[in-house]
Amino acid sequence: MYLSSCLLVLFLAYFLNIITISVGYHRALAHDAIHLHPSLRRIVVWLGPLITGLDPKAWVVMHRMHHAYSDTEKDPHSPKNAGFLGIMTEQLRSYKAVAIGLIKKDSEVTQFAKNLDYDLHILTRKNLWYLPYVLHALLAVIPGVLGGFWLLGLCYFLGMMSHPIQGGLVNAFGHAVGSRNFNTEDDSRNNWLVAFFVLGEGLQNNHHKFPQSAKFSYHQWEPDPGFTVCLILESIGLLTIERKGLIPAPPPFNLEVRPALPNHTAPSM
Repeated sequence: MYLSSCLLVLFLAYFLNIITISVGYHRALAHDAIHLHPSLRRIVVWLGPLITGLDPKAWVVMHRMHHAYSDTEKDPHSPKNAGFLGIMTEQLRSYKAVAIGLIKKDSEVTQFAKNLDYDLHILTRKNLWYLPYVLHALLAVIPGVLGGFWLLGLCYFLGMMSHPIQGGLVNAFGHAVGSRNFNTEDDSRNNWLVAFFVLGEGLQNNHHKFPQSAKFSYHQWEPDPGFTVCLILESIGLLTIERKGLIPAPPPFNLEVRPALPNHTAPSM
C-alpha cells in the first residue's frame, strides 16, 4: 500500500508538471496552438514557475529560438552541439542566457518575445529562481520528518521537479533517435517511447513540420496524450483548440486493386 501511494504521488506530481509545460507553456504560450481561458492563462503565467521551477517567458523564448535555429550552431539545445549526454546541462546554460538576455533587453533574444504580453516572473527578475526548488524540497521533507515517509517525499520532489529530465529526453532522443514522417531541414525525429511518457512531446519530427498544431501525432498509432488532455480541457471550457492549424490527416492507405482471375471450371472426369 505504501509503495502504491508513492507511485501515485510520483505520477500526480509528474503529471501536473508536464501538463503545465506541454499544454500551458508549449502548445499555448509558445505556439498559440490553443487558447487558454483567461483564468487558466493567469494561473499558468503566475503559478507556472512555482509548479515547474521555470519562467514561462524565458522558456517560451528559448523554445522559439530552438525552432528558428533547429539543429544549427545557434540552437539552444541540440545534440549536434552539446552531444547526446550533454543536453541537460546545455538546456540549463541556454535557459539562463535567455533569461539574462530578456532582462538586458538584448534584441537577439527579445525578437522572439514580441507578442508575449507578460513580463518575466518576479522570481526571475529578483534572482529568486531557486525558491520553487526550496519550497518543493521542504514539502517533500515533511512526510519524512512527521511519519518517516521519506520515499513518499522523494517521489513528490522528483515528480514536481522533473522537467530537466523530460526536456533532456525530448531534445536528445527527439533529435537523434527515431523515425521521420516528413523531410525537414533539421534532424527532428519521432520517438514513440519518449512521446508516451512526455505527453506526445517526443514526436518532434511531426511538431517541427507543423509547429502551430496542438496535435503532435500524425498517424493514429503515434502516442500523443497531451492532445487528449487538450480535448478534455476544451470540453469543460478551459481552453480552445486552434483547429485551423492542426496537423492534417495522412492520406488513406490504398490497397492495390488487382483484376479478378478468370473463373476456371474443373475438367469433367
